Amino acid sequence: MRLVTWNVLHGCSPDDGRVDLDRFAAAVRSLDADVLALQEVDRGQARSQGADLTAVAAEAMGARDHRFAAALVGPPGAWSAAPEEGRVGGPGEAAADATATLPAAAPERLEALVDPGPREPAYGVALVSRLPVTRWRVVRVPPLARPVPLVLGRPPRPVVVHDEPRVAVAAEVATDAGTLTIATTHLSFVPAWNLLQLRRLVRALGREVGPGPLVLTGDLNTGPRRAAWVSGLTGLAAGRTFPAPEPRTQLDHLLGRGVRASDGEVHHLPVSDHRALGVTLHLSS
Repeated sequence: MRLVTWNVLHGCSPDDGRVDLDRFAAAVRSLDADVLALQEVDRGQARSQGADLTAVAAEAMGARDHRFAAALVGPPGAWSAAPEEGRVGGPGEAAADATATLPAAAPERLEALVDPGPREPAYGVALVSRLPVTRWRVVRVPPLARPVPLVLGRPPRPVVVHDEPRVAVAAEVATDAGTLTIATTHLSFVPAWNLLQLRRLVRALGREVGPGPLVLTGDLNTGPRRAAWVSGLTGLAAGRTFPAPEPRTQLDHLLGRGVRASDGEVHHLPVSDHRALGVTLHLSS
């Protein structure tokens, strides 16, 4: 099976600053993935024409199953943490206030994922699969509760930033060779904190999956050596993915256990500031 991970920048092209749904769908089709992992995904946002980008990708792929997991709800500038399954929440609070309700010591939570359906505007991650999915799960990992000073931009300058809530969505995928769990996430941009999130996420997935084959994908905001070391998983593909026009580093990863990978490839597409990263997966015997 062909697995691809891609941070889609809400479907926007840095070349013209526009979201063109036909261009986004064509880019998805060009990847020819059996399972596509997406990050920075919009649903119902004005900046992406109110579209459900997960559904657009699923139609372009001819996928039979897809799920979106919201990390934030509301429009940009008025983000709130997405509510947990079974709880009601709404937009309006600043992200800094919403994240403060999740202390750093809070445990990661593994929940059954119910298809959220069309609700208020949201932003998060998604999995899209041509192969049958037998079960879905979501993992919520707390953000850093306090603001932190970072040096960002060009030219670099010191700024105080607030972390965002983070989420992962996991699918139990049925293949001809057996069942494989695939998860995707987008971790914090705060150095070191994203490594703690990664460790906690793998721990939560491990409790659910046990010793079975597992692949974790996504924009981890760290390099390949640290990603593999902290996760305890094997890097399945290598290649610079960011920034897309002239990539200098690999922020996007495919990490696994109980699988073999071949034909790793980096894809430069006319959408997003990240390149996509793909492999052909084989379940280990």
